[in-house]
Amino acid sequence: MLCKDKDIIPNKKILSYFFYHPATNKYKEGCPKIWNFQKFSLHLHSKNSKRYKNNCIKSTPVNYNHSSRRAIVIGASSGIGREVARLLMTEGWTVGVAARRTELLSQLGAAAVEPIDVTKEEATEHLQALIQRLGGMDLFFYASGIGKQNRELKEDIELATLQTNGVGFTRMIGEAYRYFAAQGSGHIAAITSIAGTKGLGPAPSYSATKAMQNVYLQALEQQANARGLRIHFTDIRPGFVDTALLDGDYRYPMMLKPDQVAKQIVKAINHHRHIQVIDWKYRILTALWRRIPRCLWRRIRI
Repeated sequence: MLCKDKDIIPNKKILSYFFYHPATNKYKEGCPKIWNFQKFSLHLHSKNSKRYKNNCIKSTPVNYNHSSRRAIVIGASSGIGREVARLLMTEGWTVGVAARRTELLSQLGAAAVEPIDVTKEEATEHLQALIQRLGGMDLFFYASGIGKQNRELKEDIELATLQTNGVGFTRMIGEAYRYFAAQGSGHIAAITSIAGTKGLGPAPSYSATKAMQNVYLQALEQQANARGLRIHFTDIRPGFVDTALLDGDYRYPMMLKPDQVAKQIVKAINHHRHIQVIDWKYRILTALWRRIPRCLWRRIRI
């Protein structure tokens, strides 16, 4: 079926049209006559309609699932990572999962499973093996991390946090970035934290590494744009989430449920959000934190 004047607004319930756009080498939905491409306006509205009619094709009803898209979730054995992996599979994504505890991954029913310890140098090799078994990667979702309160500044806690949240994060995000750079496109989404907003005395290395993660993603986003790479980034900053990460004697305020957080994360990924603070209460809180001057912040007891 060809695009004609009466087909300017097709009935989406019945069919959809796709027009081949030569600049992007892709098919775009809709009739070309309603688009306002400056470079192609003369071509689209010219009397020589045969040229674009041949490129306008009738398709089957639009299926808004992601069955042809492949996602890898690092840190999917529990908590937010596990919930996000489940939601992605529900939406039709082909999902590969990885974590240190592979016995918990087998219960997810993912397309591929790989044991990965992000603190080990061979972690990147395992990621490449997982990508190969999955048949490629379009979304890299990173949910691995540790954090503990350390009011007495114990050395082992500080260094372990740096190793996982600093070195491990850089290792895995960097490998995903290089893969997408070679592929030409991709999407990197990572869980950081609102803890990166300010230095938090009860958890020095945790808040410091989360700030590092925020800035690292920002730097890679700028680099990707400078290199002309079509790599999207989503920095996900949740507040306190009721997971094993926060198990302990201290009771945290405004606790969030992992399943609700995961829904907001998947929504942010689908909308290609750059930064997503979860939820609205923490968006207000972090906005207030940023406005507190350093001379007052250091006197606040948390």
